[in-house]
Amino acid sequence: MTSLDQTAPGNPATGDGEAPREGLRPVPYRGGGFRPAPIRLVGPIVFLAIIALWEAGSRSGVISNLVLPAPSQAFEAFSYLVESGQLWRHLSASLQRLVIGWTLGTALGIAVGLAIGLFSLARAGLLPLVSALFPIPKIALLPLFVIWFGIGEGSKVATILFGSFFPTVIATYGGVDNVDRTLVRMGQSFGLSWWSIVRKIILPGAMPAILSGCRISASIGIILLVAAEMIGAEYGVGAYILMAGSLFATDQLLAGVAILSVLGLIVSWLIGRLERWLLAWRG
Repeated sequence: MTSLDQTAPGNPATGDGEAPREGLRPVPYRGGGFRPAPIRLVGPIVFLAIIALWEAGSRSGVISNLVLPAPSQAFEAFSYLVESGQLWRHLSASLQRLVIGWTLGTALGIAVGLAIGLFSLARAGLLPLVSALFPIPKIALLPLFVIWFGIGEGSKVATILFGSFFPTVIATYGGVDNVDRTLVRMGQSFGLSWWSIVRKIILPGAMPAILSGCRISASIGIILLVAAEMIGAEYGVGAYILMAGSLFATDQLLAGVAILSVLGLIVSWLIGRLERWLLAWRG
C-alpha cells in the first residue's frame, strides 16, 4: 500500500517538497483566470486587409464607385477637409457638444444611480420613473428639445445629456446591487461608518459596471450628436455628413463616417485607460 506522505500518480512533486520524480509530466499552471491575452497586431491586420480588398474591388469595378467609393477617394476628401481648415471647425463644434452633454449626463446618471442603489426612498421614487423613460427613443424627443431650448446649442446638448443619463443610471445602481453583501456585513462588523463602507467597499465593487455604463453612454452620445447636428447646425460632423448626403458626395460622406469612427475609438481608448487606473486593484 502507498503511504499517505507519498505523492499520488501524476503529481509532479512529492508531498515533502522534493524534485519531480523521473518519468512524471509536470502539470502546467492554469491560474490565469480566463484573462484575454493581448495580441496587438491582429486588429490592424484585419482592418488593413478589409481596406485592401475594398480598394481592389473598387478599382476592378466589382464595387461601383457610385454606391461605395474607394477608400482612396474618401481619403482625398478627408485631405481636402484638413487643407481647407474645415475639419477643425466641424470637429471642434462636435467635440464641444459631446463633452458637455456626455459629462453632465454621466455625472447626473452616476449620482442618481448611487442614490437608487443606496437609499430605499430614492429607489421607490426614481426607479419606476427611470424604467418608464429609458425605452423612449431619445431622437424622438429632439423636436421637443428644440421647442424648449431653441435650435441652438441647448437642444443639442440636452439631447446628448438625456441619452447618456439613463444607461449610466441603470449601470450604476446595477453595479451597486451586485456588490457582495458579505463584504458589506464584514465592514459593518468591523465598525466601519456608513461613508467608509460606501467609499471602500461599494464604490470599488460597483466601479466596473459604472465604467461599462460610461462606455455605452459615450457610444449613444456620439449617435445622438450626429442626429442633433443634422437639425439646424452650421458646423459639426453630423452637419457635414448631412450636407454630403444631400449632394450625393459619397466620398465626403464616408470621410465624415470615418471621422466618427476614429472619434469613437479615441473615446473607447480613453475610457479603457481610465478603467486600468481605477481598477488596478483587481490585478
